[in-house]
Amino acid sequence: MLRVVNRVLLGLAGLVLLCVGGAVLAAGAGWPVPSWWPWDGPDDVLLSKAARDRWRDEGWWWPVVIAVLAVVVLLALWWLIAQFRRARLAEVLVDSGDGEGALLRGRALEGVLESEAESLEGVARAHVMLTGRRSAPEARVNLLLEPFASPGDALTRLTEEAVGHARDSAGLAVLPAEVRLRAAKHGAQRVS
Repeated sequence: MLRVVNRVLLGLAGLVLLCVGGAVLAAGAGWPVPSWWPWDGPDDVLLSKAARDRWRDEGWWWPVVIAVLAVVVLLALWWLIAQFRRARLAEVLVDSGDGEGALLRGRALEGVLESEAESLEGVARAHVMLTGRRSAPEARVNLLLEPFASPGDALTRLTEEAVGHARDSAGLAVLPAEVRLRAAKHGAQRVS
């Protein structure tokens, strides 16, 4: 989601800057510009004194300006904070029995979960991502099922075997898992 928002925001900002910059460059170079364009020559100013003073005496002007700027600042802060938030869990806190605990790399646990899920009957491919907190991880599992696999059986074996083994080996009380199933594409079989 964040990747899509970043691309859309950067694309829109780039498009606006390119259009405005090109139009200002054209007007500054003395090239013909459309009649509706506010600047029409190299000696023209961006905002005249009358335009700057136009809304100053209106009672609604400053609250609207402050509200719009506050929304822009809040959106920019949200975007900045979202850049540092990791979707993938880097490490899992494992109870080692000594009261200290040990740290297990999240990628290692994901790899074990993936390989055990792929070894299950009816599973063509698996992708696992750990999210949540390091003391309470959650698994997101995407399974690509073979054409004639039973989704119920694959889900039951995944939760009992792969997720159960990962939960027990990490010493977790629970390991919630969100599982998404897809069927592999296959050609029609010929009946004779």
